[in-house]
Formats: sequence, structure tokens, C-alpha cells
Amino acid sequence: MNMKIGILVTGHPPEEMATAGSYDTYFERLLAFGEFEFSRCAVVDGAFPRSITDADGWLITGSKHGAYEDHPWIPPLEQFIRDCFEKSIPMIGVCFGHQIIAQAMGGRVEKFDKGWSIGAQDYEIDGAPMTLNAWHQDQVVEKPETAQVIGKSDFCANAALVYDNRLWTIQPHPEYEADFIDGLIRHRGTGLIPKHQLDQAKQRLASPLDNRQIAERMIAFFRQERT
Repeated sequence: MNMKIGILVTGHPPEEMATAGSYDTYFERLLAFGEFEFSRCAVVDGAFPRSITDADGWLITGSKHGAYEDHPWIPPLEQFIRDCFEKSIPMIGVCFGHQIIAQAMGGRVEKFDKGWSIGAQDYEIDGAPMTLNAWHQDQVVEKPETAQVIGKSDFCANAALVYDNRLWTIQPHPEYEADFIDGLIRHRGTGLIPKHQLDQAKQRLASPLDNRQIAERMIAFFRQERT
């Protein structure tokens, strides 16, 4: 029987890019070789699973929203996260998902005073150098006590966190290839992000990415045995 992964969608891509699929589509493609069964709930639109046991594991997507913003779906999502942690139901969070899990577990998220990180960035994940696409200003500036840092960069000290064998989170986007970053530069970045950063991101669009290595880690995390 295939493992069922429920994707909790916390945002929508720019309208100009919607034809490429919603955020859950990108994760289904990224994790396709894991042979999971997928379901989705657009929690950003108020649609929540009936129970934390509706799936064998959960994944929280990225979002344009801040974890600290006042939206009606934020508190129930935080409670959902804590309930999964308590019952040892595995959960992965990416970008906003990384941040909201940290916040729900007692960490602190805020707009980083050094600004944005966009496009291909260099990280150390599990002790290995990796290049992954980023698109964020918010950061986990204080990690929860229960979290262990497993990924960092010069710009982002808490770039990947693990909470026992129950929660696994990462700030950059392993689901994004160059085409999506190019779309964000054109449709979301102009007027929001300094031009020199947009230009730098454009120059690195052809950088080789380590998305597959992160996908392998995500699949292994979901599939590990838990008691």
C-alpha cells in the first residue's frame, strides 16, 4: 500500500504563472520517484483536513504570506502542526512551511533586517555543500528548543531544521527550477526587490541545483520507521 502524503497548500502562484500548476503540483513532481499517493488541502482558503490521520504524512508549501500575519487559517494550522508532532505523524515544511512550523513550535519568525534572498543560493545541508533556489525575506531568527539545525548559509543561519524524527523543514525551495524563479523575478520581484538582487538572480538562473538530493532526503524522512 502506497504511503499517502497530504499537501497543505498555503499560497498561490502569481496569476501569470498559474498555468504551470499550483504549489502542490511542484511537490508532486519533485517527489514523484518516491511513489507516494498525494492529496491536497488549500488551507490558505480555509480548507483543512478532517483529521491529522487523513494522511500518513504532511507537507506544508510556501506562501507569499508571513507566518506572523493575522489570517484566520494561521492558528488552526499551528495547532495541526503541534498535533502531528505529538502523535509522531511526519511533516515537512518548505519556506513558509519551514517558518510556520518553527513558529508553532515556539520559535520566532520575522522580516530579516538584511533583506531578501532570491534565486540560486549556496547552503550547507547535512554537512554537504548544496545549491538551491530561494525566495524569501522572512526568516526563522530564533529556532525552537526542540529543533536541531541541519542546514545553514551565510545569509540564513536556520536554513534547515529537524525535530526528532517528526518534523523536517527547509527554507529554500527544492521544488523550484530556473523557470519558476525567472517567472517570480518578472511577475513578483519588480518593484518589491532591489534591482541589483534581481539582476544577480538572473545571472545564476543556469546554476546546477541539488533539488534531487533534497527530494531524496524528504522521501527518506517520510519513509523512515517510527514507533
